[in-house]
Amino acid sequence: MRSPGVQLAGLGWAAPERRVTSAQIEADLGLEPGWIERRTGIRERRWASDGDTLSDLAAAAGERALASARIDRGAIGLTLLATSTPDHLLPPSGPLVAHRLGLERSGAVDLAGACAGFLYALSLADAHVRARGQAVLVIAANLLSRRINPAERGSSVLFADAAGAVVLAPDADPTRGAVAVSLASDGAGYGLVGIPAGGSARPFAADTPIEDTRMTIADGRGLFADAVKLMTACSREVLEEAVVAAEAVDRFVPHQANARIFSAVGARLGVRDEAMVSSIAEFGNSSAATIPLSLALSAEARPIAPGETLLLAAAGAGLTGGAMLLRA
Repeated sequence: MRSPGVQLAGLGWAAPERRVTSAQIEADLGLEPGWIERRTGIRERRWASDGDTLSDLAAAAGERALASARIDRGAIGLTLLATSTPDHLLPPSGPLVAHRLGLERSGAVDLAGACAGFLYALSLADAHVRARGQAVLVIAANLLSRRINPAERGSSVLFADAAGAVVLAPDADPTRGAVAVSLASDGAGYGLVGIPAGGSARPFAADTPIEDTRMTIADGRGLFADAVKLMTACSREVLEEAVVAAEAVDRFVPHQANARIFSAVGARLGVRDEAMVSSIAEFGNSSAATIPLSLALSAEARPIAPGETLLLAAAGAGLTGGAMLLRA
């Protein structure tokens, strides 16, 4: 059952139709024109409309990835859904998404890894393909527009809704798949970004202020510095482990938290400018979804050739993050 290699067999993405420009948000918050793009790189983002659900978005991205892979759905042994905004706190949304996609022979579960959730899911998926010889569907999706505190500038200007998906499948070539992985966490930064109420530490109550159920960024500068540090360190570790020079990376696909963050990481690593993959200008920050979204959009513009070297990196709430060097 073991598979010596792992193929990046399919990619897909989805986003709500509704486009919200930075100019609109600047007008609402009383910011000068161009303020958001100068500081984040975001010109517009997608926000869900009434009636849209997380499972809708995740299933749409998964459908595209499965179609791209041209794989029998009975071959999918596992479905992993990386999300911070499931349809409900209970049950998980993964089984519903797998059912809607006709993956009746697939296990399914949610992973709550915030902005690094996709990387963790992809690492688990690669291991599952190698150990079990079964294809895996990994979807990352978020509806963060419903977790924005409109009175807080930090979250209002950044967060968006989107989904991205990949299908990993067994391959006879042992050089394909995850070449090196570095996963990290730093609980000292646990309070930098989060949602204060709604968990078991502070359950919902009749007198819970609505703003305490929304996203809050307690220290934007601290989050910026820690994210750059973590993404850079993990990326260096995987490059060194794989004995690959940063200049040899074909595509650098970082989490699209803020254009200044991933530009700083790329510069510190020495990644070529033309290798940088970015979707933040048009799609904003959809947390875990940004890496597979960016990868799918990049592949649509220029198909990924066998043998390409992909560097993926992320950091976010927790703090949690990591990097992966992937051979297509």
